[in-house]
Amino acid sequence: MTENAQQQPPAPDTELPTQYAPAEVEGALYERWVDKGYFAADAKSDKPPYTIVIPPPNVTGSLHLGHAFQHTLMDALTRRKRMQGFEALWLPGMDHAGIATQNKVEQQLAEEGKSRHDLGREEFVERVWQWKEEYGGKILGQMRRLGDGVDWDRERFTMDEGLSKAVLTIFKKLYDDELIYRAERIINWCPRCLTAISDIEVEYQEDDGELVSIKYGEGDETLVVATTRAETMLGDTAVAVHPDDERYQHLIGKRIKLPLTDRSIPVVADTHVDPEFGTGAVKVTPAHDPNDFAIGQRHGLESITVMDERAVITAHGPFQGLDRFEARSAIVAALRSQGRIVAEKRPYVHSVGHCSRCKTTIEPRLSMQWWVKVGPLAKAAGDAVRGGRVKIHPEDMSKRYFDWVDNMHDWCISRQLWWGHRIPVWYGPDGEVVCVGPDEEPPTGEGWRQDTDVLDTWFSSGLWPFSTLGWPEQTEDLRKFYPTDVLLTGHDIIFFWVARMMMFGLYAMDGEVPFKTIALTGLVRDERGKKMSKSFGNVVDPLDWMDKYGSDAVRFTLARGANPGTDVPIGEDWVQASRNFANKIWNATRFALMNGATIEGPLPEPSQMSATDRWILSRLNKTVAQVDAYYEDFQFAKLSDALFHFAWDEVFDWYVELSKTTFQAGGESAKVSQRVLGEVLDITLKLLHPIVPFVTDTLWTTLTGGESVVIADWPKDSGFRDAAAEREIESLQSVITEVRRFRADQGLQPGQRVPARLTLDGTALAPHEAAIRQLLRLQPEGESFSATATLPVAGATVALDLSGTIDVAAERKRLAKDLAAAEKEKAQATAKLGNEAFLAKAPDNVVDKIRGRLAKADEDIARIQAQLDRLPPA
Repeated sequence: MTENAQQQPPAPDTELPTQYAPAEVEGALYERWVDKGYFAADAKSDKPPYTIVIPPPNVTGSLHLGHAFQHTLMDALTRRKRMQGFEALWLPGMDHAGIATQNKVEQQLAEEGKSRHDLGREEFVERVWQWKEEYGGKILGQMRRLGDGVDWDRERFTMDEGLSKAVLTIFKKLYDDELIYRAERIINWCPRCLTAISDIEVEYQEDDGELVSIKYGEGDETLVVATTRAETMLGDTAVAVHPDDERYQHLIGKRIKLPLTDRSIPVVADTHVDPEFGTGAVKVTPAHDPNDFAIGQRHGLESITVMDERAVITAHGPFQGLDRFEARSAIVAALRSQGRIVAEKRPYVHSVGHCSRCKTTIEPRLSMQWWVKVGPLAKAAGDAVRGGRVKIHPEDMSKRYFDWVDNMHDWCISRQLWWGHRIPVWYGPDGEVVCVGPDEEPPTGEGWRQDTDVLDTWFSSGLWPFSTLGWPEQTEDLRKFYPTDVLLTGHDIIFFWVARMMMFGLYAMDGEVPFKTIALTGLVRDERGKKMSKSFGNVVDPLDWMDKYGSDAVRFTLARGANPGTDVPIGEDWVQASRNFANKIWNATRFALMNGATIEGPLPEPSQMSATDRWILSRLNKTVAQVDAYYEDFQFAKLSDALFHFAWDEVFDWYVELSKTTFQAGGESAKVSQRVLGEVLDITLKLLHPIVPFVTDTLWTTLTGGESVVIADWPKDSGFRDAAAEREIESLQSVITEVRRFRADQGLQPGQRVPARLTLDGTALAPHEAAIRQLLRLQPEGESFSATATLPVAGATVALDLSGTIDVAAERKRLAKDLAAAEKEKAQATAKLGNEAFLAKAPDNVVDKIRGRLAKADEDIARIQAQLDRLPPA
């Protein structure tokens, strides 16, 4: 039947508490797992490897629902593979988070009345390390709360010695291959953090601004340009128009007066300009706009920087020394006084980039920075997916990946910070530039100095799949566990992290991919599908829910919403429902143990089993096969739903209930069902374990006496199917469901007993009469039995005597009133839908609502009429 639990020791006599208390179980149980070494992977093992490296959370971070969501899924994948006999490594670690961590320490210093410059670079960096040891890594403890089955002995940090060596090694290699260079380009600049930042660190939001239209030039040689950043006009070096725009043909190549300055600037023709947008003329400020910089490069324009690193105006004149926003107002006022403001629109709502760390408005700025030449690296990253060596799941997300890698711009990797991997380049007194590898000595002597910048955090995290396994050394871990199997991460960072790992992995590892599958998830949202944000007041701390409902409940809720690539709505009601499911598992297992459920001995032969036993085993094996298929397709929501309905509906609500009469009767049939129930619970708990590990391990060890379900064998589909038993129990379910519905319609209490005559002869239901009577609270018919209601269901007949249980006349009167109301509702809806004038004017949603009312009325009429037909005459 299955690979069997009969080899395990018999269940002990341990009794389960009457209620499951997660807080009393989870912490101690997790520490036991870790102490036993269940999550430790062995590079020398002969088992096939399975590897996931955790997307490294920031050292400054704490567990949020997004982390809990992805960690639940990664943990489920790893736990299942471990149970399947793989040498499973889930490798944990943290990112040093350059800007975020430096900001934390600078805030501390500010409270002491100091800045980092008061300490100097070395002392400041030492202070950051102290902060990291004292406050950093809070999330690691929270991961334990969630139940993350990671190998803590292999925990890594992007600034540890090994990973730092990897960073220096690949920088040197890229530099020597002329894939790293230094150049002056436009970058995202944060005037508060005083550094370049990556695209992913820019958050865009709709801001109220001002769009002003300004007249450039004099007399017949004038142009009108519109801008939201009037302060940058001080750095304009041209006005651009489309070469085919007939309005400006007479001006192309001429120079016009730039207002508020003593300069004249050329009018250039460039196809980047959209003649249909605005006036068809745009101001060109190459030092303060990426598009303008490109125009400037094409036309050989001068780049004039008019703001310093703090976004203070540096251009000579009355605006020098003003903050950019102060200067904006002052410049517009000055232009207005000269009659050069043609139009003003305020508020003008437009998308503006902000620093994700400090929320300061980003300033595009021309700056000397270090860059990675991504062309050949990005091509390799695209080819790896196109060639099928790396699968993206869901497949429709591939387009987004290709849109990025096929159109990637060179990557700015330098940051003007002190915390991070310092650029390993030294400058000499005579203009020498030397890149120093990890095993090389830097040049010394008078006039030599190291570059002051550090590397973008994404540079070191891009090495994560192989640097964490020991590269550049050829370690046992690297040989055993690389390439990794699955990268599971949010679709929102496919561009910034996933693509970088692909580029660096293929480059550093001689064309070997860093992972075989990229499994992309959606983002966690609130129950209304709204993005979680502090400003919306809908951010949830998952630890609060864990405290209240248990970690299993949070995990199951997240997994049940995890459709590939799709955002996940979550609300507290759903977590509460998952807690109820954990309680259901607990109570059903407790009942089973009290009634002799066991895994001792082999499973009986099918010929010894009842149809109910054969049915549940058939359904069990189908569920095993279904769950396996869903795992391989990363369909966590579907597998969770399949397990929920199998466990709750089929095992607990049907099989356990149907077995009660067998247990009460005793004898050989009871022993068979006790063994079958033990088998079903054994496998069901194993199937549930990767998602709800705590409650399942507690129950499984009590049921089986085994050491831990964490290291138990994953269930296999034995191939056992019994279609006849499934049809028989489906018929039984139909009878019980239909009679229960009728009882409820008649207002009978669930425990109220009713005399009944069952006609089951000639049907497969005959052996189930005792179960039917017990589940439906049906008494024997007795001498004075009078069938007042007859229900033909599934080939059987259930006749009920309701004469002593309900007032038939009163019930008919109530139902007749309900029927009249339903018929009136139908008539009103039908009349509206038949009114052509109404249909011509009413919105579609109103018409749809009325159609819904009509359908509901038809359903109510049919239902009530059926109830009336079943009642005896008054």
